[in-house]
Amino acid sequence: MSTERIVSAAAVDPDEDRRNVALRPETMDRYIGQRALVEKLRVALRAAADRGEAMDHLLLHGPPGLGKTTLAHLVAAELDANLVVTSGPALTKPAELAGLLTKLRERDVLFVDEIHRMPVALEEYLYSAMEDFRIDVRVDSGMHARTVTLRLHPFTLVGATTRAGLLSGPMRSRFGLQGHLEFYPPEELLLILRYSAFRLGLRGASDSGSKASGELDGALLRLAERSRGTPRIANRLLRRLRDFAQVRHAGVVSAQACDDALALEGVDALGLDSLDRRYLKCLAEVYRGGPAGLEAIAASIAEDAGTLEQAVEPYLLQAGLLARTRRGRQLTKRAADHLGVDVDPPGGEDGDASADALFEG
Repeated sequence: MSTERIVSAAAVDPDEDRRNVALRPETMDRYIGQRALVEKLRVALRAAADRGEAMDHLLLHGPPGLGKTTLAHLVAAELDANLVVTSGPALTKPAELAGLLTKLRERDVLFVDEIHRMPVALEEYLYSAMEDFRIDVRVDSGMHARTVTLRLHPFTLVGATTRAGLLSGPMRSRFGLQGHLEFYPPEELLLILRYSAFRLGLRGASDSGSKASGELDGALLRLAERSRGTPRIANRLLRRLRDFAQVRHAGVVSAQACDDALALEGVDALGLDSLDRRYLKCLAEVYRGGPAGLEAIAASIAEDAGTLEQAVEPYLLQAGLLARTRRGRQLTKRAADHLGVDVDPPGGEDGDASADALFEG
Protein backbone atom coordinates (compact mmCIF):
# COMPACT_ATOMS: atom_id res chain seq x y z
CA MET A 1 0.00 0.00 0.00
CA SER A 2 2.77 2.41 0.89
CA THR A 3 4.15 2.33 -2.63
CA GLU A 4 0.90 3.89 -3.92
CA ARG A 5 1.16 7.02 -1.78
CA ILE A 6 2.19 10.14 -3.67
CA VAL A 7 4.46 11.13 -0.76
CA SER A 8 6.17 7.75 -0.62
CA ALA A 9 9.93 8.05 -1.11
CA ALA A 10 9.99 4.72 -2.94
CA ALA A 11 9.19 4.61 -6.65
CA VAL A 12 5.41 4.34 -7.06
CA ASP A 13 5.76 2.19 -10.19
CA PRO A 14 8.60 0.50 -12.10
CA ASP A 15 8.63 3.21 -14.78
CA GLU A 16 8.96 6.23 -12.48
CA ASP A 17 12.76 6.28 -12.51
CA ARG A 18 12.71 5.91 -16.30
CA ARG A 19 10.49 8.98 -16.58
CA ASN A 20 12.84 10.90 -14.32
CA VAL A 21 15.88 10.23 -16.51
CA ALA A 22 15.28 13.47 -18.41
CA LEU A 23 15.34 15.40 -15.11
CA ARG A 24 18.69 14.04 -13.92
CA PRO A 25 21.74 16.32 -14.02
CA GLU A 26 24.15 15.45 -16.81
CA THR A 27 27.40 16.29 -14.99
CA MET A 28 28.64 16.26 -11.41
CA ASP A 29 28.82 20.05 -11.51
CA ARG A 30 25.05 20.21 -11.99
CA TYR A 31 24.33 17.89 -9.07
CA ILE A 32 22.61 19.81 -6.27
CA GLY A 33 23.09 19.04 -2.59
CA GLN A 34 25.10 16.40 -0.68
CA ARG A 35 28.10 18.75 -0.80
CA ALA A 36 30.51 16.73 1.35
CA LEU A 37 29.83 13.51 -0.56
CA VAL A 38 30.04 15.17 -3.96
CA GLU A 39 33.34 16.82 -3.09
CA LYS A 40 34.73 13.47 -1.94
CA LEU A 41 33.64 11.89 -5.23
CA ARG A 42 35.16 14.72 -7.29
CA VAL A 43 38.56 14.07 -5.70
CA ALA A 44 38.30 10.30 -6.22
CA LEU A 45 37.14 10.69 -9.82
CA ARG A 46 39.90 13.15 -10.68
CA ALA A 47 42.55 10.93 -9.11
CA ALA A 48 41.29 7.83 -10.94
CA ALA A 49 41.16 9.69 -14.26
CA ASP A 50 44.68 11.07 -13.85
CA ARG A 51 46.05 7.60 -13.16
CA GLY A 52 43.90 5.93 -15.82
CA GLU A 53 42.58 3.47 -13.26
CA ALA A 54 39.18 2.31 -12.09
CA MET A 55 37.84 4.30 -9.16
CA ASP A 56 37.58 2.64 -5.75
CA HIS A 57 34.36 0.73 -5.12
CA LEU A 58 31.62 3.01 -3.78
CA LEU A 59 28.82 2.28 -1.31
CA LEU A 60 25.95 4.79 -1.20
CA HIS A 61 23.46 4.46 1.64
CA GLY A 62 20.54 6.48 2.91
CA PRO A 63 16.76 6.78 2.62
CA PRO A 64 15.13 6.11 -0.78
CA GLY A 65 14.63 8.85 -3.34
CA LEU A 66 17.69 10.98 -2.45
CA GLY A 67 19.77 10.40 -5.59
CA LYS A 68 21.84 7.24 -5.19
CA THR A 69 21.00 6.03 -8.71
CA THR A 70 21.69 9.50 -10.12
CA LEU A 71 25.13 9.55 -8.50
CA ALA A 72 25.94 6.14 -9.97
CA HIS A 73 25.11 7.43 -13.45
CA LEU A 74 27.23 10.54 -12.88
CA VAL A 75 30.21 8.49 -11.68
CA ALA A 76 30.10 6.47 -14.90
CA ALA A 77 29.72 9.64 -16.98
CA GLU A 78 32.65 11.35 -15.26
CA LEU A 79 34.81 8.27 -15.85
CA ASP A 80 33.62 8.11 -19.47
CA ALA A 81 32.78 4.48 -18.74
CA ASN A 82 29.95 2.10 -19.53
CA LEU A 83 27.35 1.66 -16.77
CA VAL A 84 25.80 -1.75 -16.13
CA VAL A 85 22.73 -1.64 -13.89
CA THR A 86 21.26 -4.48 -11.85
CA SER A 87 19.79 -5.02 -8.37
CA GLY A 88 20.32 -7.34 -5.46
CA PRO A 89 16.99 -9.19 -5.82
CA ALA A 90 17.65 -9.76 -9.55
CA LEU A 91 20.87 -11.67 -8.83
CA THR A 92 19.99 -15.15 -7.62
CA LYS A 93 22.68 -17.46 -9.03
CA PRO A 94 26.49 -17.28 -9.19
CA ALA A 95 26.35 -17.87 -12.94
CA GLU A 96 24.29 -14.68 -13.41
CA LEU A 97 26.79 -12.60 -11.46
CA ALA A 98 29.72 -14.24 -13.25
CA GLY A 99 28.14 -13.38 -16.59
CA LEU A 100 27.85 -9.72 -15.61
CA LEU A 101 31.38 -9.48 -14.27
CA THR A 102 33.10 -11.18 -17.21
CA LYS A 103 31.39 -8.84 -19.68
CA LEU A 104 32.66 -5.70 -17.96
CA ARG A 105 35.33 -3.79 -19.82
CA GLU A 106 38.20 -1.97 -18.17
CA ARG A 107 37.03 0.84 -15.84
CA ASP A 108 33.36 0.02 -16.39
CA VAL A 109 30.92 0.75 -13.55
CA LEU A 110 28.62 -1.97 -12.17
CA PHE A 111 25.71 -0.48 -10.23
CA VAL A 112 23.88 -2.82 -7.85
CA ASP A 113 20.77 -1.26 -6.35
CA GLU A 114 19.38 -2.69 -3.11
CA ILE A 115 22.67 -4.49 -2.64
CA HIS A 116 21.63 -5.53 0.88
CA ARG A 117 19.12 -7.93 -0.70
CA MET A 118 21.80 -9.88 -2.55
CA PRO A 119 22.02 -13.52 -1.38
CA VAL A 120 24.87 -14.18 1.06
CA ALA A 121 26.43 -16.73 -1.29
CA LEU A 122 26.73 -14.10 -4.03
CA GLU A 123 28.01 -11.51 -1.57
CA GLU A 124 30.90 -13.85 -0.75
CA TYR A 125 31.38 -14.48 -4.47
CA LEU A 126 32.05 -10.76 -4.92
CA TYR A 127 34.92 -10.62 -2.45
CA SER A 128 37.63 -11.82 -4.83
CA ALA A 129 36.08 -9.88 -7.72
CA MET A 130 36.29 -6.61 -5.79
CA GLU A 131 39.72 -7.17 -4.26
CA ASP A 132 41.68 -9.12 -6.87
CA PHE A 133 39.54 -8.71 -10.01
CA ARG A 134 39.12 -12.44 -10.42
CA ILE A 135 36.41 -15.02 -9.81
CA ASP A 136 36.63 -18.73 -9.18
CA VAL A 137 34.07 -20.63 -11.24
CA ARG A 138 33.26 -24.22 -10.33
CA VAL A 139 33.06 -26.52 -13.35
CA ASP A 140 31.07 -29.77 -13.23
CA SER A 141 30.12 -31.34 -9.90
CA GLY A 142 30.86 -34.30 -7.72
CA MET A 143 34.26 -35.98 -7.65
CA HIS A 144 35.19 -34.54 -11.06
CA ALA A 145 34.45 -30.95 -10.06
CA ARG A 146 37.20 -28.44 -10.61
CA THR A 147 37.58 -24.70 -10.18
CA VAL A 148 38.62 -22.35 -12.96
CA THR A 149 39.92 -18.87 -12.17
CA LEU A 150 38.75 -16.12 -14.53
CA ARG A 151 40.51 -12.78 -14.64
CA LEU A 152 38.36 -9.65 -14.73
CA HIS A 153 39.05 -6.20 -16.07
CA PRO A 154 39.45 -3.63 -13.28
CA PHE A 155 35.98 -2.17 -12.63
CA THR A 156 34.14 -0.02 -10.10
CA LEU A 157 31.27 -1.49 -8.11
CA VAL A 158 28.73 1.08 -6.93
CA GLY A 159 26.35 -0.38 -4.38
CA ALA A 160 23.23 1.41 -3.18
CA THR A 161 21.25 0.48 -0.10
CA THR A 162 18.61 1.93 2.17
CA ARG A 163 19.67 -0.44 4.96
CA ALA A 164 23.43 -0.45 5.27
CA GLY A 165 23.19 -2.36 8.55
CA LEU A 166 22.06 -5.46 6.67
CA LEU A 167 25.35 -5.63 4.78
CA SER A 168 27.95 -7.84 6.43
CA GLY A 169 31.10 -6.27 7.87
CA PRO A 170 33.39 -8.00 5.33
CA MET A 171 31.25 -6.69 2.46
CA ARG A 172 31.22 -3.11 3.74
CA SER A 173 34.95 -3.15 4.32
CA ARG A 174 35.62 -3.85 0.63
CA PHE A 175 34.19 -0.49 -0.41
CA GLY A 176 37.00 2.05 -0.50
CA LEU A 177 34.49 4.91 -0.61
CA GLN A 178 31.30 5.18 1.40
CA GLY A 179 28.78 7.98 1.49
CA HIS A 180 25.56 8.62 3.37
CA LEU A 181 22.92 10.73 1.62
CA GLU A 182 21.05 13.19 3.83
CA PHE A 183 17.59 14.69 3.41
CA TYR A 184 17.57 17.94 1.42
CA PRO A 185 16.63 21.32 2.94
CA PRO A 186 13.86 23.25 1.11
CA GLU A 187 16.33 25.69 -0.47
CA GLU A 188 18.18 22.86 -2.23
CA LEU A 189 14.94 21.20 -3.28
CA LEU A 190 13.90 24.55 -4.76
CA LEU A 191 17.05 24.54 -6.94
CA ILE A 192 16.28 20.99 -8.07
CA LEU A 193 12.70 21.93 -8.89
CA ARG A 194 13.81 24.97 -10.87
CA TYR A 195 16.00 22.73 -13.03
CA SER A 196 13.19 20.17 -13.42
CA ALA A 197 10.65 22.87 -14.27
CA PHE A 198 12.98 24.17 -16.97
CA ARG A 199 13.40 20.68 -18.43
CA LEU A 200 9.62 20.15 -18.37
CA GLY A 201 8.95 23.52 -20.01
CA LEU A 202 6.77 24.94 -17.23
CA ARG A 203 5.89 28.62 -17.29
CA GLY A 204 4.55 31.19 -14.86
CA ALA A 205 1.88 33.87 -15.17
CA SER A 206 3.32 35.39 -18.33
CA ASP A 207 5.68 34.23 -21.04
CA SER A 208 8.53 36.42 -19.77
CA GLY A 209 9.49 38.87 -17.09
CA SER A 210 9.84 38.93 -13.32
CA LYS A 211 6.15 38.28 -12.71
CA ALA A 212 6.32 34.91 -14.43
CA SER A 213 9.50 34.03 -12.58
CA GLY A 214 7.98 35.07 -9.26
CA GLU A 215 4.78 33.08 -9.81
CA LEU A 216 6.69 29.97 -10.81
CA ASP A 217 9.16 30.31 -7.92
CA GLY A 218 6.31 30.72 -5.46
CA ALA A 219 4.76 27.47 -6.64
CA LEU A 220 8.08 25.64 -6.60
CA LEU A 221 8.86 26.84 -3.08
CA ARG A 222 5.53 25.42 -1.89
CA LEU A 223 6.42 22.10 -3.48
CA ALA A 224 9.89 22.14 -1.91
CA GLU A 225 8.46 22.69 1.56
CA ARG A 226 6.07 19.73 1.19
CA SER A 227 8.42 17.22 -0.42
CA ARG A 228 9.77 15.66 2.79
CA GLY A 229 13.35 16.55 1.90
CA THR A 230 13.28 14.05 -0.98
CA PRO A 231 13.96 14.95 -4.65
CA ARG A 232 11.95 11.99 -5.95
CA ILE A 233 8.85 13.22 -4.12
CA ALA A 234 9.52 16.79 -5.28
CA ASN A 235 9.68 15.75 -8.94
CA ARG A 236 6.59 13.57 -8.56
CA LEU A 237 4.60 16.46 -7.11
CA LEU A 238 5.93 18.72 -9.87
CA ARG A 239 4.53 16.36 -12.50
CA ARG A 240 1.15 16.38 -10.77
CA LEU A 241 1.28 20.19 -10.66
CA ARG A 242 2.10 20.28 -14.37
CA ASP A 243 -0.94 18.10 -15.17
CA PHE A 244 -3.22 20.16 -12.93
CA ALA A 245 -2.02 23.48 -14.35
CA GLN A 246 -2.49 22.20 -17.90
CA VAL A 247 -6.09 21.10 -17.28
CA ARG A 248 -7.36 23.70 -14.78
CA HIS A 249 -5.09 26.77 -15.24
CA ALA A 250 -4.39 26.92 -18.98
CA GLY A 251 -0.88 25.64 -18.45
CA VAL A 252 0.08 28.49 -16.09
CA VAL A 253 1.91 27.46 -12.91
CA SER A 254 1.19 29.66 -9.91
CA ALA A 255 1.10 29.41 -6.13
CA GLN A 256 -2.70 29.06 -6.28
CA ALA A 257 -2.44 26.28 -8.85
CA CYS A 258 0.08 24.54 -6.60
CA ASP A 259 -2.19 24.81 -3.55
CA ASP A 260 -5.16 23.50 -5.52
CA ALA A 261 -3.16 20.63 -7.03
CA LEU A 262 -1.76 19.49 -3.69
CA ALA A 263 -5.16 19.81 -2.03
CA LEU A 264 -6.54 17.49 -4.71
CA GLU A 265 -3.75 15.02 -3.91
CA GLY A 266 -4.45 15.33 -0.18
CA VAL A 267 -1.02 16.77 0.68
CA ASP A 268 -1.09 19.49 3.35
CA ALA A 269 1.34 22.28 4.27
CA LEU A 270 3.69 19.92 6.14
CA GLY A 271 3.73 17.33 3.37
CA LEU A 272 1.37 14.98 5.21
CA ASP A 273 -1.11 12.85 3.30
CA SER A 274 -4.36 11.28 4.47
CA LEU A 275 -2.67 8.25 6.06
CA ASP A 276 -0.29 10.44 8.04
CA ARG A 277 -3.19 12.56 9.30
CA ARG A 278 -5.30 9.51 10.18
CA TYR A 279 -2.41 8.20 12.27
CA LEU A 280 -1.92 11.48 14.11
CA LYS A 281 -5.65 12.12 14.60
CA CYS A 282 -6.11 8.64 16.00
CA LEU A 283 -3.30 9.22 18.47
CA ALA A 284 -4.77 12.62 19.40
CA GLU A 285 -8.45 11.75 19.61
CA VAL A 286 -8.55 8.10 20.61
CA TYR A 287 -5.50 8.00 22.86
CA ARG A 288 -5.48 11.66 24.01
CA GLY A 289 -2.04 12.22 22.54
CA GLY A 290 -0.54 9.01 23.85
CA PRO A 291 1.47 7.19 24.78
CA ALA A 292 -0.04 4.34 22.80
CA GLY A 293 1.31 1.13 21.32
CA LEU A 294 1.85 0.75 17.58
CA GLU A 295 -0.37 -2.33 17.37
CA ALA A 296 -3.20 -0.49 19.11
CA ILE A 297 -2.95 2.46 16.71
CA ALA A 298 -2.82 0.13 13.70
CA ALA A 299 -5.94 -1.71 14.86
CA SER A 300 -7.76 1.56 15.46
CA ILE A 301 -7.23 2.82 11.90
CA ALA A 302 -7.37 -0.63 10.25
CA GLU A 303 -3.84 -0.49 8.87
CA ASP A 304 -0.93 -2.90 8.98
CA ALA A 305 1.49 -2.15 11.81
CA GLY A 306 4.49 -2.85 9.57
CA THR A 307 3.24 -0.34 7.01
CA LEU A 308 2.87 2.32 9.69
CA GLU A 309 6.31 1.64 11.15
CA GLN A 310 8.15 1.60 7.81
CA ALA A 311 6.17 4.04 5.65
CA VAL A 312 4.51 6.52 8.03
CA GLU A 313 6.47 6.91 11.25
CA PRO A 314 9.94 7.76 9.82
CA TYR A 315 8.81 11.10 8.39
CA LEU A 316 6.63 11.93 11.40
CA LEU A 317 9.65 11.39 13.64
CA GLN A 318 11.93 13.38 11.33
CA ALA A 319 9.43 16.27 11.21
CA GLY A 320 9.08 16.37 15.00
CA LEU A 321 5.41 15.37 14.92
CA LEU A 322 5.83 12.09 16.78
CA ALA A 323 7.97 10.83 19.64
CA ARG A 324 8.79 7.25 20.52
CA THR A 325 8.95 6.57 24.25
CA ARG A 326 9.27 3.44 26.30
CA ARG A 327 5.54 3.48 26.93
CA GLY A 328 4.58 3.97 23.30
CA ARG A 329 4.02 6.59 20.61
CA GLN A 330 3.49 10.14 21.80
CA LEU A 331 2.06 13.14 19.95
CA THR A 332 4.27 16.26 20.10
CA LYS A 333 3.13 19.83 20.60
CA ARG A 334 3.92 20.64 16.97
CA ALA A 335 1.60 17.87 15.80
CA ALA A 336 -1.15 18.97 18.18
CA ASP A 337 -0.87 22.54 16.90
CA HIS A 338 -0.94 21.36 13.28
CA LEU A 339 -4.07 19.28 13.90
CA GLY A 340 -5.70 22.02 15.97
CA VAL A 341 -6.31 19.75 18.94
CA ASP A 342 -5.63 20.01 22.65
CA VAL A 343 -4.09 17.00 24.33
CA ASP A 344 -3.03 16.73 27.94
CA PRO A 345 0.44 15.37 28.62
CA PRO A 346 0.13 12.07 30.47
CA GLY A 347 1.34 11.81 34.04
CA GLY A 348 3.79 9.34 35.46
CA GLU A 349 7.28 8.33 34.51
CA ASP A 350 8.47 8.11 30.96
CA GLY A 351 11.77 6.42 30.30
CA ASP A 352 12.73 8.12 27.03
CA ALA A 353 11.20 11.57 27.19
CA SER A 354 9.16 13.34 29.86
CA ALA A 355 5.73 14.75 29.11
CA ASP A 356 7.04 18.22 29.91
CA ALA A 357 9.79 17.89 27.31
CA LEU A 358 7.39 16.64 24.66
CA PHE A 359 5.02 19.54 25.11
CA GLU A 360 7.50 22.38 25.36
CA GLY A 361 6.82 25.37 23.13
